Amino acid sequence: MVPYLSTIQIDHQSKTPIYQQISNQFILLIQKGILKPGQQIISSRALSETLKVHRKTILMAFDELILQGWVESRQSSGTFIAQSLPEIKPQTLIENTGLGMKLKAGFDIEAKPHLQRAVITSSDLLHLDDGFPDPRIAPLSDLARAYRSNLLNGNLYQKLGYSETKGTPWLRKELAVFLNESRGLNITENNIIILRGTIMGLYLSNLALVKANDYVAIGEASWQSARISFMNAGAKIIDIPIDENGIVVDELEEICKKTPIRMVYITSHHNYPTTVSMKADRRLKLLDLAQRYRFIVFEDDYDYDFHYQSRPLMPLASADDKGVVLYSGSFTKSISPAFRVGYLVASEEVIEHLAIHRRLIDRQGDNMLENAIAQLLHEGILQKHLRKALKEYKQRRDFFCEILSETLRDEVSFEIPEGGMSVWTKFDSKIDIKKTAEIAHKNGLYFSNGLHHNIENKIFNCTRLGFASSTLEELQTSINILKNSLTYF
Repeated sequence: MVPYLSTIQIDHQSKTPIYQQISNQFILLIQKGILKPGQQIISSRALSETLKVHRKTILMAFDELILQGWVESRQSSGTFIAQSLPEIKPQTLIENTGLGMKLKAGFDIEAKPHLQRAVITSSDLLHLDDGFPDPRIAPLSDLARAYRSNLLNGNLYQKLGYSETKGTPWLRKELAVFLNESRGLNITENNIIILRGTIMGLYLSNLALVKANDYVAIGEASWQSARISFMNAGAKIIDIPIDENGIVVDELEEICKKTPIRMVYITSHHNYPTTVSMKADRRLKLLDLAQRYRFIVFEDDYDYDFHYQSRPLMPLASADDKGVVLYSGSFTKSISPAFRVGYLVASEEVIEHLAIHRRLIDRQGDNMLENAIAQLLHEGILQKHLRKALKEYKQRRDFFCEILSETLRDEVSFEIPEGGMSVWTKFDSKIDIKKTAEIAHKNGLYFSNGLHHNIENKIFNCTRLGFASSTLEELQTSINILKNSLTYF
């Protein structure tokens, strides 16, 4: 008996050819140091008898090993492990587990605690989510038609080849028209770069415009992904208070007098997570500060199209004549998070600079999807969908706020949001929101426990309860589950 033969196993149900199974397992034995350079291996005839496979199969395996340089055939002597291979210290001979990667890396990895967080994924549970759209009312049939049309028609070599790093020209042109009409911007396609979402816009802006130890100002309760992106860039974060009128610009001004601010991150229209709108006087003062102190304003306008009280407030970018604002948005809230198409608006100089850096992380986006969305904009379908969704989401907001107030009158407090897709909800201090979320999940309802909104020495005991992605019936059932899941300290 040759000891190593006991580890070679044949799986007749596998799609991998038997000769390849054998050669793979011989390679593994060599890599583990069980078979050494120059060592003679068993003859093809004996191996055929031992493994109970046809000798031609064994010869095919040997030919494969010879071709790859693992073994060599010596005339009239037999087959040997290649003498040129390096000596490997033998490892314990264990049952063969294939050639898969190990669980642990063979080199050092620097762990970054700020990157360790759970990834939100969709499920079939009822949900009061972070504020997502309802894909059931999205123009998916129109999008599929437009995608198919762009995939099959026209110059396919051009359409299916490399495109501009800034995004497809058609989408940038249509988007410029759309943003000028809906947001009061005064831009051309040269002021736009198409990205895969706001988080990519932040990463790219940090990569191209922020250096380690630069100071970045951000609301004390802000989007966690933005905060982590700045931390990962090595920036020093300064927290600015937020009240019922948005970020407190007077506090920012005092900081600017003492500290060189590189960037200020804001969600001006519906502040994240509190949903409050930044008032006009603060917007104008923030622009003035940016121009005087020469810092960047990153304006994340994540759900501009859904404002219910009156006409939406124009973004800061619409009044920016000095090129200090980076204006970011996406179609995530318009259609669905699955469609990773976003945009960043800035001066032409900045767009050129970002496009150069974009090639380091993503050569280009999805040409077909970008052109499909451009077609929906051109045909007015996306604009029609936004008007329809606005009416639907307003109805859901009103219903949700009414039943939330009626059902949990003594347990929660909130302000009816002027826009957006969620309600910033404060739970009574006696309620354990973490345990409540866990029990609700067991009962078929997902909502965030809100712990990631807390900051050092400040516990909000609040969370965002999204209403837009659920029907009225689903919202009613969700509130009932939430009430029955309440847990107290």
